[in-house]
Amino acid sequence: MLLSLGKTVFLLSLLTVGCGLAETICTSRRCLAQMLINKNFSSQPQYENCSQTVYVPYIEYQTLSVDTKNLRLYSLLQAMLVWSDPELSWNTSVYKYNAVVLPVQTVWIPELQVTNGIQTTMTDASRDLLVYSNGTLVHFVNINAEVDCAVNLFNYPFAADECPVAIQTWSYDECGTDLVFGKVWKNDGSHGDWQTTHVSLEKKRDDRHYIMVGLSIKYTGPFITLLLPTILIVLADVVSFALPVGEGERNGFKVTLVLSFTMFLGILNDVLPGDSECSPIIRTHFCVCLVLMVLSMLVSMVLTQVAKDGTIVSRCWPQRAAPKTRREEQDEENQADISVVKLGGSEDSQMLRKVVKFLDAIKAKELESERCKAIANRLDTIFFWFYFILGTVYFCAMTYVMVRYECKIDHFDFWN
Repeated sequence: MLLSLGKTVFLLSLLTVGCGLAETICTSRRCLAQMLINKNFSSQPQYENCSQTVYVPYIEYQTLSVDTKNLRLYSLLQAMLVWSDPELSWNTSVYKYNAVVLPVQTVWIPELQVTNGIQTTMTDASRDLLVYSNGTLVHFVNINAEVDCAVNLFNYPFAADECPVAIQTWSYDECGTDLVFGKVWKNDGSHGDWQTTHVSLEKKRDDRHYIMVGLSIKYTGPFITLLLPTILIVLADVVSFALPVGEGERNGFKVTLVLSFTMFLGILNDVLPGDSECSPIIRTHFCVCLVLMVLSMLVSMVLTQVAKDGTIVSRCWPQRAAPKTRREEQDEENQADISVVKLGGSEDSQMLRKVVKFLDAIKAKELESERCKAIANRLDTIFFWFYFILGTVYFCAMTYVMVRYECKIDHFDFWN
């Protein structure tokens, strides 16, 4: 009985020692990973100088969208991070592997931030990262950033500008992390009405790095929806001068154009870009076009009155009869005497004279009407050429300003 008990104890001891040896001599890649996980180093590697250098070999930049109403730039950055942690190295004579995969949450990961970003979110591109035998770690991250960028919209819809996307990590009083960048390139540079023309990695100081993003608007869509309708409406207003000046068709047509243009501006209120340091000049363009059309409408109404009565103020103030001269008074007396004398004539002669007098009055009225119309037509021709020349000069000047003029904006005021 005692002998059997001794054998049992001996066998259990051998089993325990064997299991311990089995655990000790486990040198598989998974055992290596578990050994590193058990270290549980979740804090930043720290040395005597209290700083950690993080290398960023490349950044792949992509513009997601540009909010011209609120002046926001939405970007996606995909970056590769490389840093060293000697505590996570191992002896390759024991573990004969040069690299091993570890879960991201088991080690410390540097965090990248966008300095001028209103909202920045950094996510892991994978749940795992790569650790080399010398303690070097390689990881890939995605950064979604909403950047506050006062895009220069003065030349809209021919706008083009550059926006900085400043990248930094936490550091204070010689502690934290330092970034060393490699190269940057753009991916899929066209989204919506805006396209990314170029990206470059620059810096203002050793600790102030940024990606300069070149943006330009694809002007075909805004030109068709914004500028072309205004040009056509103003052109229709110019052509309306071909309608008779004394008729009501021209005034009705011009009123319709003004109301249509006003409704057009109301519809496009949500489409027009927001205000920035350089407010879009297209707003001024719309205002000037509306003023020109209203001026043309008012002048057409005034000329209609001139063509009808020969004066502008006849309907506002009654005209007083001009004082008669002495010669006119004598002529009236003579005509009265003649009419008295001729009362004794035949009835046919009296009727004939009344008809002649009536016809003379109609003829005089027609002559007066033709004279008023001639004055109105002359003034209408003068105003037409004035309106045509002024409109042509304005559109040429506005096109030049939209395309060539440059408005300067300080995009680095967030560092000031």
